[in-house]
Amino acid sequence: MNNLELNGLDLIPVIVIDFYSKEVVMFAYTNELCLRLTLITKFCHYYNRTDQFIWLKGWESGNLHLIQEIYTDCNSDCLIFSILILQTGLVCHTERPSCFYKLLK
Repeated sequence: MNNLELNGLDLIPVIVIDFYSKEVVMFAYTNELCLRLTLITKFCHYYNRTDQFIWLKGWESGNLHLIQEIYTDCNSDCLIFSILILQTGLVCHTERPSCFYKLLK
């Protein structure tokens, strides 16, 4: 973790992919404490920029993200969390399996 580059807000962007399909399911931010919690518990913790708090994905919905692998890019300023989705398999609060469903026109 010492080699990771944090942005001006001490946050690291995270692309979240399904472990088996490799499809992108969501985008989030993490910080050093979130990442430590993720590594210790094996459940993904993200940082809510709007309300400025750490959240455990699935705490309320039951759709927990179980970390399988973590990758960093060549600049060490972005992460990929490869996850297993426990429970219903839905990631997005809109009841979809991915947050990326809107086509930009």
